[in-house]
Amino acid sequence: MRTLITGSAGRFGRSVVAVLAAAGHEVIGVDTAPGTPREAAATLPADLTDLGEAYEVLTRFRPDAVVHLAAIATPFSRTDALTFRVNTQLAFNVCEAAVALGAERVVVASSPTVIGYGTATWAPAYLPIDEEHPVRPWNAYSLSKLVAEQTMASFARRQDFTRFAAVRPCFIVAPEEWAGAPTQSGHTIHERLDRPDIARVSLFNYIDARDGADLVLTLIERLPELPNGEVFFAGASDALARAPLAELLPYADAPAGIGPAFSTGKAGRLLGWQAKRSWRTELT
Repeated sequence: MRTLITGSAGRFGRSVVAVLAAAGHEVIGVDTAPGTPREAAATLPADLTDLGEAYEVLTRFRPDAVVHLAAIATPFSRTDALTFRVNTQLAFNVCEAAVALGAERVVVASSPTVIGYGTATWAPAYLPIDEEHPVRPWNAYSLSKLVAEQTMASFARRQDFTRFAAVRPCFIVAPEEWAGAPTQSGHTIHERLDRPDIARVSLFNYIDARDGADLVLTLIERLPELPNGEVFFAGASDALARAPLAELLPYADAPAGIGPAFSTGKAGRLLGWQAKRSWRTELT
């Protein structure tokens, strides 16, 4: 299968390229930044916020599947207006071009931030949080990711040839970050564990990038069997914390053991997927 990956040079994209290539996919990496892994059969820098370029990229490669990861990847790293415009335009353009040019399968990256955590007044409706939990985005980044999900769903509803799904990967930890490289927050994993205030804002969620890539691979393989337009959380089977969440979060139903605040039960039921790695197995 020829699979085109947008954002192929990112901390998640690099692992997705490697995992899909190892599984036998002919991987095409598309990113404006350098760094797409050598496992990609071809790479192309392209500005996919331009619909014409999105069409040209998919016309050139005619992929069977598209994995859309490209985005301004963190809240408040750019202006709100730019973050919202870039992320929503990317999602629309990639979905539009994929459907128009006959891609059979599309996976779109969303984010757990659509749930709305991070404000002083937010509280979960219940824990652990699953895909049915109400969404309450409050900043441009989380709003743009919810719009990306809804964009994906609208294309899924209008036709049935191209099969769609969205993934909400938890805080991505790239392989080198277990060895001390800075994470996307600028802190090391040791710092996030030693200072619970850093990870508390995101409810201590995380996932190894390779496990997230395994879920993307599984989704691509299983999309024809699923209802079109499903959404899945992707997270580790524990929390990025040394103490139980009941001791760290001010919510009555916080897990008493080492379990995470986000459930991946849906991915387990429908896809047979479960994260294999945790900070307890990977941290050096």
